[in-house]
Amino acid sequence: MTSYSSNYLRMVSLTKQLTSNVNQGRHDAALVLFRQIHSSLALLLDPFVFPLALKSCAATRRPHIGSSIHAQVTKLSFISNPFVACALVDMYGKCFSVSHAHKVFDEIPQRNVVTWNSMISLYLHYGRILDAIQLFYDMDVAPNESSFNNIISGLSGLEGDGPFKAIVFYKRMGTWGLRPNLITLLALLPACVNIAALSLIKEIHGYAFRNGIEQHPHLRSGLVEAYGRCGCLTYARYVFQSMKERDVVAWSSLISAYALHGKAKTALEIFRQMELAKVQPDEITLLGVLKACSHAGLADEALGYFAKMRDDYGVQVNSDHYSCLVDALSRAGRLHEAYEVIQGMPIKATAKTWGALLGACRTYGEVELAEIAGRALFEIEPENAANYVLLARIYASMGRHEEAQRMRKEMREKRVKVAPGSSWVVFQD
Repeated sequence: MTSYSSNYLRMVSLTKQLTSNVNQGRHDAALVLFRQIHSSLALLLDPFVFPLALKSCAATRRPHIGSSIHAQVTKLSFISNPFVACALVDMYGKCFSVSHAHKVFDEIPQRNVVTWNSMISLYLHYGRILDAIQLFYDMDVAPNESSFNNIISGLSGLEGDGPFKAIVFYKRMGTWGLRPNLITLLALLPACVNIAALSLIKEIHGYAFRNGIEQHPHLRSGLVEAYGRCGCLTYARYVFQSMKERDVVAWSSLISAYALHGKAKTALEIFRQMELAKVQPDEITLLGVLKACSHAGLADEALGYFAKMRDDYGVQVNSDHYSCLVDALSRAGRLHEAYEVIQGMPIKATAKTWGALLGACRTYGEVELAEIAGRALFEIEPENAANYVLLARIYASMGRHEEAQRMRKEMREKRVKVAPGSSWVVFQD
């Protein structure tokens, strides 16, 4: 065997080992191996080694090593390689800033659609959706499915008109001769849920069925959640029952759907079925269970599930779980117990938690606790007029009109204004 063949086989073996380290998250070991490869003068460096090393730099936040690799690939004229270019952009974005990444992006001599998508993804990663959209429009190559998927995903989670814009981008895919794939549908479903676009959810479901991707577990779980959030519980149950393997996401989605729409007994029965199926619940599952208890006024059941979360289910309690427990106790009129839960919280109570107590104080005419909850809310969200108005109404309902007037005066002094009501309608030609 010639020396060249021996070195080539050795390089292939080391590259496989490097790939394995990176894919399994052993980034420190990957960088040590990369240095060994680079220090061996006998080995002819493969351009595909550099993206692997750059990925490890990004994962471990090693900007100096990343900059050194940048100098090497520039010297070896590998920067025009799209895989190297994308890895460089990603590394600079995660180790330095998106501005540094864009500067590197501008220096790449030949940018293909993958390189453009990498830069767009970085802007979305930092929440700069408008910059990502502008970059999409600036593309000097034809976008592909990933280009659209990135933008749709970014827009779907935005408040306001973000979901509507996501749907517009989805509709535009066809003008480029592109067909939505699994990632497109998964990115689009949250937008549909946010605006309760049931007809579009059905369209997505039908498209997935016709194109052979409807059976993907992530999509089916997403459909269960989407149908459930829109109040179409029959469809949500149908999709769930058609699943051969139901993971924790699918079970949690169905439980949350019934809990959201006041079907507490059904939600809790589904949870019991989940336990019988030996599926380990997570924090989302237990949040749905607690919401079901809260909406049905099942305070004792909520306390029972809450007590079992850490010991029996191995789930870490967070602020949302506490909010649901406080809400369940408050709705049942057990306001002082709810306040004791807040006082005993190991984490700071959120506006949602205090808001649950304040709302129940009005129902049960509890002024003392209302004042405590109200003052806590004024500190957490001082510009939320609803808290001032609610406390003023509690005072007024108890005949304490001077305190009610004082609340309204305090609003004026702090220039807290009540937001006007609004609504929206989905219109289709």
